Amino acid sequence: MKNTTRRIVITGVTRGLGLAMLNEFAGRGHAVAGCGRSEAIIEKLRLSFPPPHRLATADVADDSQVGQWARHVLTTLGPPDILINNAALTNSPAPLWEVPAAEFGTLIDVNLKGTANVLRHFLPAMIAEGHGVIINFSSGWGRGTAPQVAPYCASKWAIEGLTRALAQELPEGMAAIPLNPGIIDTAMLRRSFGEDAGGYEAPTTWAERAVPFMLKLGPKNNGKALTIPQ
Repeated sequence: MKNTTRRIVITGVTRGLGLAMLNEFAGRGHAVAGCGRSEAIIEKLRLSFPPPHRLATADVADDSQVGQWARHVLTTLGPPDILINNAALTNSPAPLWEVPAAEFGTLIDVNLKGTANVLRHFLPAMIAEGHGVIINFSSGWGRGTAPQVAPYCASKWAIEGLTRALAQELPEGMAAIPLNPGIIDTAMLRRSFGEDAGGYEAPTTWAERAVPFMLKLGPKNNGKALTIPQ
């Protein structure tokens, strides 16, 4: 793909990796459409990222909210060149049988169903153009396992399978990629690692390396399980 202005869609831009990617993509001159659940944070971000950026309050677990957001983005910005499903939750560390049903269900609603909701509403326009890269964030725990985080592992293993199957369904010229971002010091990591998460890379530093890598992805990467290089 040529080094020109791209239309980037990112879920979960109010914190962590999503916020870091918003800053880095926008700083490189690309137009970003992002969503998050916090209306207060989205309103503040709109002041820093005016049009052509498009930031909206939307919960990816709510298909109707995603549909409304997608219609607005597609009408005002157009189909994305890169669609990044980043929004995710992890569970409070516990053996699987001690994880409450509601907590397990919410995690699956966001991590797995939320990804499907976003794809359902953006993919038709992308396919109509025969162009675009879908990046679904996986995890090291989507290719391996660890105790105390079985629900999160299950959701990310599912993302791996969903994305590789999607890659087989896309027309030539497009790509769907399950991408492991690596281990980064985010609020979500601190939920699992506690203060030990502070020994890992900050999201802003990570984004400086990750965004150029993602901008280089294209049809040749379709269906490949990739990891952001160190």
